[in-house]
Amino acid sequence: MRNAWIRPHLAALRAVAVMTVLLGLVYPLVTTGVAQALFHGKANGSLIEKDGRTVGSALVGQSFEGHREYFQSRPSAAGDGYDMLSTAASNLGPEDVLDTPDRPSLLTQVCARSRAVGELEGVSGARPYCTGDGVGAVLKVFPDRAVSVNQACPARPFTDTYEGLTVECAEPGEDYAAGRTVPVRGDVRAVVPADAVTASGSGLDPHISVAYAELQAPRVAAERGLDLAGVRALIERHTTGRALGFMGEPAVNVLELNLALDTRP
Repeated sequence: MRNAWIRPHLAALRAVAVMTVLLGLVYPLVTTGVAQALFHGKANGSLIEKDGRTVGSALVGQSFEGHREYFQSRPSAAGDGYDMLSTAASNLGPEDVLDTPDRPSLLTQVCARSRAVGELEGVSGARPYCTGDGVGAVLKVFPDRAVSVNQACPARPFTDTYEGLTVECAEPGEDYAAGRTVPVRGDVRAVVPADAVTASGSGLDPHISVAYAELQAPRVAAERGLDLAGVRALIERHTTGRALGFMGEPAVNVLELNLALDTRP
């Protein structure tokens, strides 16, 4: 009777031991070995080296802010930017249009980035639903007045009137929650591409669109004293096609492009 009780428990322990060895030791060793043999670079993180030291990964974006001679990456919401331990999006959606004392709305973040990119590249940073001073063009509308809620006084509102109502700047500390929220599109066409003003889902995207790279090409060429046609040729050389030939859009790896610039005579 005692043996009958012990036997199934021993069988269970043997099964656990066998599966532990197979799945916890043999399988990881085999898969790691195959990955190292067939995909050595990718298995080790697609690391990129320059002058004998690792400068980054082809899979992870990094910031080049403050370096006008380099192509700039897209914005990042991962920690303080491109933090691989805090990979994430902002989790803010298209309805996040009202600034608060704690943080700017997603709309204002996009407007501010677009204005900054426009200034850096010498083009118009104007964008639908954005004011000229780089915040969200959003009104709180009441029966007798309208308030540009993202423009704190003494700022001048982006429009003087709305549907016959006088538009006022927002008084700090005043509660406008009772008003009707009205984003105002404006009659403008965005020159700055969307990926220049929005963060990726992971916050670590190493690529930018071809349009954003082309927008930056004149600045980079001027800063480095290079021929613009040569810089554009580099962009084309570092442009990857659509995945499987039909998914997504062509993109440019920023780190690889900047390293290629550094190796030009």
